[in-house]
Amino acid sequence: MNKVMYSGAEILLKSLVKEGVEEVFGYPGGVVLPLYDALYLQNDIKHYLVRHEQAAVHAAEGYARVSGRAGVAIVTSGPGACNTVTGLANAYYDGTPLILITGQVNSKLIGADAFQEADVVGITRSCCKHNYLVKDVRDLARIIKEAFYIATTGKKGPVVIDIPVDVFNSKYTFDYPKNVELVGYNPTYKGHPLQIKKALDAILDSKRPVIISGGGVIASDAHRELTELATRLNIPVVHTLMGTGTFPDSLETSLGMMGMHGNYCANLTVSNADLIFAIGTRFSDRITGCLKRFARDAQVIHIDIDPCSISKNVKASIPIVGDIKNVLNTMLQLYSKTHHKPDLQQQNKWFGEIMEWKKKVAIARKTSDKLSAITVLNEIYNFTKDDEPVVCTEVGQHQMWTAQNFKFNQPRKLITSGGLGTMGFGFPAAMGACVANKNKYVLNIAGDGSIQMNIQELMTCVDYKFKVINCIINNGYLGMVRQWQEKIYNEHYSQTKISSPDFVKLAQSYGALGIRVEHEDEIVPALKEALSYNGPVVIDFICESFEMVYPWVLAGEPIDKVLLSREEV
Repeated sequence: MNKVMYSGAEILLKSLVKEGVEEVFGYPGGVVLPLYDALYLQNDIKHYLVRHEQAAVHAAEGYARVSGRAGVAIVTSGPGACNTVTGLANAYYDGTPLILITGQVNSKLIGADAFQEADVVGITRSCCKHNYLVKDVRDLARIIKEAFYIATTGKKGPVVIDIPVDVFNSKYTFDYPKNVELVGYNPTYKGHPLQIKKALDAILDSKRPVIISGGGVIASDAHRELTELATRLNIPVVHTLMGTGTFPDSLETSLGMMGMHGNYCANLTVSNADLIFAIGTRFSDRITGCLKRFARDAQVIHIDIDPCSISKNVKASIPIVGDIKNVLNTMLQLYSKTHHKPDLQQQNKWFGEIMEWKKKVAIARKTSDKLSAITVLNEIYNFTKDDEPVVCTEVGQHQMWTAQNFKFNQPRKLITSGGLGTMGFGFPAAMGACVANKNKYVLNIAGDGSIQMNIQELMTCVDYKFKVINCIINNGYLGMVRQWQEKIYNEHYSQTKISSPDFVKLAQSYGALGIRVEHEDEIVPALKEALSYNGPVVIDFICESFEMVYPWVLAGEPIDKVLLSREEV
């Protein structure tokens, strides 16, 4: 009996369905037309048309970060593929599982400088976990299977599949592999039992322990195990920006975010600890400050599924390579069997010191009669907190104020760009979050500079009725850069004052709702109107220009040298 033959485009879509893919984000072009024709003729996968290829990748990131599944983006060759590099790098640094499918010119024309040809494999090699150039339609199903496996296992990340147009058009039978066998790629999931026991003993013997919880806890879906372990052992927990929501902010032992703009208490606790239990963090410069002076008296236990992340920046005295969920479960089982318990008297002394540090908070200073960004964000949080919405952010002062002033009791609720710090990330990521969140409303906290990076996606939101509420902290400057210029560059505000359009009229021109807020008594009515509107909203909050983000640790300083106000030097 003759087997049914399918085009490469059809094989790709059938493979995506096998992987459980229901939504993709993309932008068509010449060499991917066979794929878009196949999309037109099927009903299993919903395609969302963005207005820029970078936005397709960020939307897929937002989808992945909220759902925990790999996001999928589709773009054409040449400029289409090149426009995805920022999104790829962002996903790579933040460990977001992602499949990017790029079209490529005909195989016979590769290397001939054909129209819209680009060396996608070469361009993306440094900013993705793996990439493929598909040369034969017979390999396509296998490559899709491998790509999803690579993207969603070990340290998660983006995988690129570059497909020439002739492969899309070629025909072959469809037989999707059941298993994946990759020589040399075998992530370690079970931590070494002796190392885990050694770590637990060290924790129980310590006098001033602290847990640093990073984004790896979310990737491993280990927030419940972390909370149980920290609660049973009565250990204070700080988190990185990417680790927000891994430990409930409502608990007394939660000290909040640490690092450059972290809480004074969190930074002082880490700096004075005799043991740091680091879980799923890569110890970036934003949380360590001056490495030579970082937690010099602390023994460091470091769990990570990525062996390259351990001791890369901070030397681990007890390294544990493995899946965080598995390792913490093993540690909990060991603790249940041991008679070795923490010293309660010493714990009380340690928490007494921590409570004193908690009393020191940043001092806000207003310089005009305009709205305070901190006041705006506190009002937004208080008005929406019972709904526990997904909150996306762009990058800048508003990002740090959001991380400082919103409280998160569960993971996958704050979606922000950590490692790359990508302006323009938040809005398209919010679209992807909206899809993953079954179109419940999503907040995007933005600056007047960063929102303009991908403002064209308002049209996407209008087309699909995405309920994304963009809250623009409009201070007339590239705020975070201006803040550095004020403190470090003698108030030389070089190219940071930025003009913006009338955001209300701009929103209306796209068919969205636009609202301007200039006074405190207008904030809540604006939010009520936004939540009652069935579609995308832009709220333009006119804020003072010179508000600063504190606490603040200047670059190169140790994290215990925390500035709490403008007056400190």
